[in-house]
Amino acid sequence: MDLIVLPPKQATWGRHRLRCAIGRSGATAAKREGDGATPYGAFSFRRLLYRPDRVTVPPTALPHRPIAPDDGWCDASGDPNYNRPVQLPYPASCERLWRQDHLYDLLVVLGHNDDPPIADLGSAIFLHVASPEYGPTAGCVALCVTDLLAVIATADTGSRVIVVAPPT
Repeated sequence: MDLIVLPPKQATWGRHRLRCAIGRSGATAAKREGDGATPYGAFSFRRLLYRPDRVTVPPTALPHRPIAPDDGWCDASGDPNYNRPVQLPYPASCERLWRQDHLYDLLVVLGHNDDPPIADLGSAIFLHVASPEYGPTAGCVALCVTDLLAVIATADTGSRVIVVAPPT
């Protein structure tokens, strides 16, 4: 099953309508590193990461592993580990996955610019927990924790997030 994202704040999962959040710059067909936009396209669910001190691994067919305090995600375009997980501290720019807020308590790594990663085309595009007010993301797609759990429970590696461009 696919999560269909209809910017700016709607999604569907099967017959269920969900509220979602996307990037602070909206959505784009020309994703660039750091632009704050969610890319249009179809992105496979790769794996689930979760904070074991806050949540137990939910029922899912997705490959999964716990996040550790030293887990990061490289967002330095020129680095050989661009758009890949890294261990902190790391010498290049990266995002910390062990966050103080709850946004990454559950996150699904999406198959965006990862096979292979191409410099400056965007990194760390995840499906994760939305802020309570559904504030914009840095380019990810976010759902409330209840909806994210429902998606994770019925998702598998054949599932995708499809961010739909408006008709032209």
